[in-house]
Amino acid sequence: MILTFLSIGNTLLCFQVLILLAFLIINGSYTYITFFAFRHLRESSDAAPDLDRLLALTRSANLRPITIVIPAYNEQVTLVETVRAATQINYPRYEIVVVNDGSTDDTLQSLKEAFHLVLIDRPEQKIIETEEVRAVYVSERLPQIWVIDKVNGGKADALNCGLNYSRYPLFCAIDADSILDPDALLRMGHQFLIERNLIAAGGSVRVLNGCVVEGSRIKKIRSPRSILTNIQIVEYLRGFMAGRVTLGEYESLLIISGAFGIFRKDLILAIGGYRKTVGEDMDVVLRLHRYCVEQDIKYKVYFIPEPVCWTQVPSDFPSLLRQRNRWQRALVDSIWHNRTMLFNPKYGRAGTLGMPFFLFIELFGPLIEFVGYLGFVLFFIFHMLNPLFALLFFTISILWGMWLNAAAVLLDNFVLHKYESLSDSYRIAILGSLEYLGYRQVLAVERLIATFQVSQTHWGHADRKTIPGRTP
Repeated sequence: MILTFLSIGNTLLCFQVLILLAFLIINGSYTYITFFAFRHLRESSDAAPDLDRLLALTRSANLRPITIVIPAYNEQVTLVETVRAATQINYPRYEIVVVNDGSTDDTLQSLKEAFHLVLIDRPEQKIIETEEVRAVYVSERLPQIWVIDKVNGGKADALNCGLNYSRYPLFCAIDADSILDPDALLRMGHQFLIERNLIAAGGSVRVLNGCVVEGSRIKKIRSPRSILTNIQIVEYLRGFMAGRVTLGEYESLLIISGAFGIFRKDLILAIGGYRKTVGEDMDVVLRLHRYCVEQDIKYKVYFIPEPVCWTQVPSDFPSLLRQRNRWQRALVDSIWHNRTMLFNPKYGRAGTLGMPFFLFIELFGPLIEFVGYLGFVLFFIFHMLNPLFALLFFTISILWGMWLNAAAVLLDNFVLHKYESLSDSYRIAILGSLEYLGYRQVLAVERLIATFQVSQTHWGHADRKTIPGRTP
């Protein structure tokens, strides 16, 4: 009896120690990432070329032309403003290819009315097999705008169709509910000019909700009223300004957001385009890493924090859960499909640092969190929980998480100065701290469920809000 009691006690102690170690490793990693990113951003912002110098490059013939591809399925609410914003970009040569992926709403009709589209016979280079193209249109007023109307085949299929019709060596993919900063392509194109081995680059994706939009441009950067949206702002700041900056500097960047990324078209074609998966954005970057290593091609993959794309985030919890479910399924699928890279020194730091980080911190993180929460609840019910340990653990975890969120906001405020008012930054930091009081726990459960739904390839319905004005 005594031995059994001691065995249970030892098991309980081991469980608590393991949870504590996992907590320290995960939060310690995020803390290091935040400090590293702050130091790097301070140094890089001082050395970055000013906007006047970049604008002078618009007269340069050396900047490689870019094809912007916007895949769209039932995006009548936001697509016109997204395309209008793209027409106002400072860049010498670019085209906009909108791929209407079999929309069942008025997406195509809204484009026809807004841009005076006319039918045209533009031959397709059938390099990648896609669903049938029904018609091709060009704008009478803005001839750089092309619209491809095709049978529905999913986002990856729409991007591949855009690749087939693109004419330029650089390929930029953006989402249909996003607005590019006017100088975003210029800052990205400048990097492709000075670094000839650059094959892919991603920019910052920021939350559009709350901002004031006039004439398809961001006029005022404001924090939204919604607690849910403010929490997501902190998540985006933490993920992009800290996480991807650090991974990029350690040559282990494995994902470029589907909302805004630029790639060398020839290499995207060489790997067969986008794979039909729910996580095509991460998968394509992993396959580029593999291809370049296996073909002995010198290459770089950059994250560039200053070019910004503004995108809508879910403003209600059901939409948020569907999004995070999709992200988790995409992560699992991408890592599994490219598992040969995991711990493999052949692929450099992408294999020995980037892949383990995404596997243990991002993929297994929800499982560790869920087991921890479940264990604490069960131990509490059966009076097996050390009250002092529980109090200290929850206090430290919440305070540490709040500090990480506040640090992400400070990182943005003091380095990139995006939010115009300190009160906006304070609101984001304060409301974002509520992430640890229910929000994070619910998402951990949803992500855990999604891990076992990886075979499901549906995207789920996304509720769009109109872009003009200030969104909640």
